Amino acid sequence: MRIHQVAMGATDLDAIEDFYRDVLGARFIARYDPPGITFFDFEGVRIMFEAGSGSSVVYFWVDDIDAKVAELESRGVVFDGPPHVIFQDDDGIFGEAGQAETMAFFKDPAGNQIALATRR
Repeated sequence: MRIHQVAMGATDLDAIEDFYRDVLGARFIARYDPPGITFFDFEGVRIMFEAGSGSSVVYFWVDDIDAKVAELESRGVVFDGPPHVIFQDDDGIFGEAGQAETMAFFKDPAGNQIALATRR
């Protein structure tokens, strides 16, 4: 697994975009308003900022999400639900056009939200 995405809270998406794009030099990917989220790329690691959210989520990329879920469940991990489509990327904004981002969520022992992600 490798880190695929980190989700962070934000109070002002315009200021976030100015800072991460213009000051830090991150590649701006897209903004969706509503629901109030903006995406940046740092050399293959995506950062998503969500307006009004104070929580963070780490997303791990896996090639075979179903196999990884089964493996982690066999080790005692309890998922919030089965892998499911989060975004149908018909325009190729985040990768190959026509693929869907599929994710499965669980919590670590401290209650932090963790996700597995893939495209198919």
